[in-house]
Amino acid sequence: MEPVNSTEVSEFFLKGFSGYPALEHLLFPLCSAMYLVTLLGNTGIVAVSVLDARLHTPMYFFLGNLSILDICYTSTFVPLMLVHLLSAQKTISFLGCALQMCLSLSTGSTECLLLAIMAYDRYLAICRPLRYPVLMSHRLCWLLAGAAWVLGLCKSVTETVIAMRLPFCGHRVVSHFTCEILAVLKLACGDTSISEVFLLVGAILLLPVPLAFICLSYTLILATTLRVPSAAGRHKAFSTCSAHLAVVMLFYGTVIFMYMKPKSKEAHISDEVFTVLYAVVTPMLNPVIYSLRNKEVKEAARKVWGRIQTSR
Repeated sequence: MEPVNSTEVSEFFLKGFSGYPALEHLLFPLCSAMYLVTLLGNTGIVAVSVLDARLHTPMYFFLGNLSILDICYTSTFVPLMLVHLLSAQKTISFLGCALQMCLSLSTGSTECLLLAIMAYDRYLAICRPLRYPVLMSHRLCWLLAGAAWVLGLCKSVTETVIAMRLPFCGHRVVSHFTCEILAVLKLACGDTSISEVFLLVGAILLLPVPLAFICLSYTLILATTLRVPSAAGRHKAFSTCSAHLAVVMLFYGTVIFMYMKPKSKEAHISDEVFTVLYAVVTPMLNPVIYSLRNKEVKEAARKVWGRIQTSR
């Protein structure tokens, strides 16, 4: 018998829910429907933000970026996951695994930064209203959004390259439905300490730090809002922030629950199901939250839809 190559792995097997065929058939229509809603909802947010001139503001520019991020994030794994749910061939090439890992890490990292930028935008709009047009200029919006995308991509490329250069000693069964970096690192037979250090530093910089910045921004917003003399003014200030705050709580709440809870020695299928649902549900709910909690988005959507109907 020929010895197993200690470094080269041409493809990985994504175990996912392969031991639960009934669950696979249940998840397929559920995830398909949620993915479709995610695509339609977020595409609608982007289209309305572009087509309605009243929404050409920093707040909706960043919201459009968030919607594009959600489309990209779900598209990195959901289409392949849907194919695997109905197929016995659940493999992914080495390069495809690296690409999926990199893109999912990049979009997740960028969303952490973008949510902090959106909180800063709301802080300037409410606490510095007279200087807001100058402080949050069109150029600065592009710089902040561009920096978030570039930093997220650079971080993810670095982490992916370090992880995928490790020897796997022929191990190819990933106990996950996607090429999640922690699941892939469990297959490595070399020293993973460098990769783990990069992941730890990245997690600290992109989870507690942006979250602390968001909390500080909303503390200052709350203090400013409570000083507003009129009830109508306070209601308007709260309504412009409530949607973003709900998205922040949803995003960080699920991430903290998944990665801060005590780890069991054996992977449970319930954890895998929850991971699938939160990964698909969160991007789906973002446009729903913004459309339900924001009158401007609803009015703009009705206006654009009416314009489309009239042009027919």
